Amino acid sequence: MEVQVIHRGDGAYPQTLPLYLGKEAPEKLSALGNVELLKTRPLALFCSRKCPGNLILQTYDLAQKLREESTAVVGGFHSPVERECLTILLRGKNPIIICLARGFERMRIPKEYTKPLDDGRLLLLSPFSDTTHRADKTLAVKRNGVVAALADQVFVAHAEPGSKTEALCRDIVAWRKPLYVFDDSGNGDLLGIGAKPATARGLLTEPRP
Repeated sequence: MEVQVIHRGDGAYPQTLPLYLGKEAPEKLSALGNVELLKTRPLALFCSRKCPGNLILQTYDLAQKLREESTAVVGGFHSPVERECLTILLRGKNPIIICLARGFERMRIPKEYTKPLDDGRLLLLSPFSDTTHRADKTLAVKRNGVVAALADQVFVAHAEPGSKTEALCRDIVAWRKPLYVFDDSGNGDLLGIGAKPATARGLLTEPRP
């Protein structure tokens, strides 16, 4: 399976990227896997590195629910909670888009990705050059912006106050894109800026347009 390059003018290039990111939209995307998954209108999943225990458990329950419903999910899957959610999702039949904070050159593809890639339900995506070999905080911020822009709706398990994740949530609200969090005191700041309450058994409280 070869890495494909999708340029900004190509038909496969997601128009949500320039719509939400403007001049910050990447000029090209490198993709390994089923590029048709870019059309699935996925749900983005985010969580800060530190997360209250009760929200962690609810998020794992939600991941199980998303797996059961074969919901398309996009994420960077970098924080501990995000990585565990990815493990849960990979056991199902979900369409999954993993957005990298590095390029593909010299990258080893984890063996647990092999079957989902072969089955056409996994897409690895990078908005960075092949020579970008190591992720850092700046690249992670840009990657997360791409993830949020690709998504139809966004779920955030928890964003630490003052974190880059919280700043991204403010951008998502400004975009008028649906942002969901669990109705919990730990998410009070996000609910205060316009996030909508969600539950593990009923994330999407509004029909999609």
